[in-house]
Amino acid sequence: MPEQLIRIGEVARDAGVSVRAVRYYEEQGLLIPRRSPSGQRLYRQDTVTLVRFIQQMYAAGLTSSRIAELLPCWDSGHTDPAQRAMLRAERERIQAKVDDLRAALDRLDEVIAITDTHP
Repeated sequence: MPEQLIRIGEVARDAGVSVRAVRYYEEQGLLIPRRSPSGQRLYRQDTVTLVRFIQQMYAAGLTSSRIAELLPCWDSGHTDPAQRAMLRAERERIQAKVDDLRAALDRLDEVIAITDTHP
């Protein structure tokens, strides 16, 4: 059975991003579509999951070049020592960011508690 391909609008809709974002990811080398005979971009179904991953990595502060370094790990599931070191470093950076956000959230909870008792 031939692989079912979807158009850029479907990828964008199903991933919750704009068509412009999908085109940007393509420009950055993060996505490589196939082309129909008329030149339309066509993507595999699993591109939606990949776009969501890319969005998460951008939200975590990774650059497009760093995300491009991650993609071979995502695609193959295999890494070399340098890639594993990079993955661990990014994880530590993100964990530090989470810890900082958690501390800020705790502080806000303290302020809310104070203001709730002293309106």
